[in-house]
Amino acid sequence: MSAYLSVMIDDLYSARILTLAANMPRTGRLDAPQGTGHRVARLCGSTATVDVILDDTGQVADYAQAVKACALGQAAAAVLGEQVIGATGDEIEQARDAMAAMLKSGGEGPEGRFADLRMLKQVADYPARHASALVAVEAALDAVRAAERARLSGAA
Repeated sequence: MSAYLSVMIDDLYSARILTLAANMPRTGRLDAPQGTGHRVARLCGSTATVDVILDDTGQVADYAQAVKACALGQAAAAVLGEQVIGATGDEIEQARDAMAAMLKSGGEGPEGRFADLRMLKQVADYPARHASALVAVEAALDAVRAAERARLSGAA
């Protein structure tokens, strides 16, 4: 293994990331979701499909995710699975935006319930991995926004 590859693996795949990836909560699909989001990271092929049910106040009441990604994408999905119940679409959107800024422009990363996504800060040095780290967060936001639209149209 080259020295560069060894350093990259050590930097990206910490014990914490690998532990989260191996223990991703809320896996699978919901039987009757109000909203579903699906994202594909084109560069690496990572995918995330997220189903949500919102409560009467618009907070996530139930959540399931089917994620096929590298350990980075799975670790982000694990943080979502642990913290998403009770979150609003705006909170998820703020976390997504802060995470994207962290990866692409030196931002500090998400705060509040999704602050654990900051553990992926070192991914900023590996642009080819950005989409995988974001795929579950983007799918979760898509699912919540779909549920919100369904509610507004009277379908939910």
